[in-house]
Amino acid sequence: MRFLFLQLILFTFIANGISQEILPLKSRADIIDKIQKDRLDNLLPKLMIKSNLDMWVIITREYNEDPIIKTLLPATWLNARRRTILVFSLDKKNNSVERVAITRYPFGKLIPSIWDKDKEPDQWKALSDYIVLKNPNKIGVNISEHFALADGLVTTDYQGLKNSLPKNYQARIVSAEKLAISWIETRTDFEMDLFSQLVEITHSIIKEAFSNKVIKVGETTTDDVVWWMREKVLSLGLETWFHPTVDVQRSDNSDLYAFDGLSKHDVIRHGDLLHCDFGISYLSLNTDCQQLAYVLSPGENSAPKFLSQALGQGNRVQDIFTNNFKLGVSGNETLIKSIKDAKSEGLRPQIYTHPLGTFGHSAGTTFGMWDSQDGVPIKGDYPLQLNTSYAIELNTKVYISEWGKDIRIMLEEAGFYGENGFRYINGRQEKLILISE
Repeated sequence: MRFLFLQLILFTFIANGISQEILPLKSRADIIDKIQKDRLDNLLPKLMIKSNLDMWVIITREYNEDPIIKTLLPATWLNARRRTILVFSLDKKNNSVERVAITRYPFGKLIPSIWDKDKEPDQWKALSDYIVLKNPNKIGVNISEHFALADGLVTTDYQGLKNSLPKNYQARIVSAEKLAISWIETRTDFEMDLFSQLVEITHSIIKEAFSNKVIKVGETTTDDVVWWMREKVLSLGLETWFHPTVDVQRSDNSDLYAFDGLSKHDVIRHGDLLHCDFGISYLSLNTDCQQLAYVLSPGENSAPKFLSQALGQGNRVQDIFTNNFKLGVSGNETLIKSIKDAKSEGLRPQIYTHPLGTFGHSAGTTFGMWDSQDGVPIKGDYPLQLNTSYAIELNTKVYISEWGKDIRIMLEEAGFYGENGFRYINGRQEKLILISE
């Protein structure tokens, strides 16, 4: 059924011979509603049981939204309204979750309102009455010291909830951190069907950006390519979730983009090794991708062997890293083992991989940061879970004797970890993109 729905397409664009379908807004809204219904019906009960929570209370206000609301917001709503209160109550007998809104009107099609203001003018009292009626042992709320996406309950609303409850219920309020992280990081089968399309779109835009359709050697700057990418995404009715970067490594003494303030304005020349960092937002998901291209010199029809071999070293670091993914193993353990394994092969890696999904830098297992190669406290201690997605972001230094210097092979691709192990969501780069005149 979900495949048939994805075929309801009106818009198409062509990039380097690859056609990719872009849904109109109304169809996107229908898909987002389907994603949410699937997650609420089938995923949330499992996660609440796993997290040992009887009730999950989410309280937020317009323009000051709890990040979790982004995962639940009806497709036709751009923000929460007034004070929005959602309550999810676990029915263990039926493996289901009753979902209600203590609001003036339904929270979209999936969460009905049960608050009648004419009968009970006090919204907090209405919430308290419902909680007492359900009599939960644990009332989970979104408070977390270390995971920002699970820390969306503001002090005012926490006090409002606590003060409205009888004292014996106040003691039942606990952090819903584990549930909130699981809800954010876990991907459904339906979402993964969509995710592959998002990554293909991302790859297609990069290929077009790194082509002679966009780049005129000796004239086009790296910053010109960045803004072309932004305009391309806008023209497709999509969004970027961060401002892209495009930078150059070449045989002279230019530093990497990350370490100077000039490279983003470099004019692209023959023989350049180009790198981009680019991601889009579409259908409630995000991509994050880094790829490399080589600018052919006159008479060349392929990249120099030493650059292709350098990319191969980057791919090898990817393989070492993702082959170490194991259920229940922390990000720090995987990071340290992977760096040790790579160095034993003579590679010089840095690994800074992050969860990816509804948020670009999402909640879940963190595998290093560029400045934390010995592990990341708390977030790196979080164990790897099934049905989770990641931006496999890393680099390896490679000495190029022909240039007399080190370069960095910086790569990033969307990956998924499930019951069958790790896989790339839509492949990975194993050959340099070639840019000709």
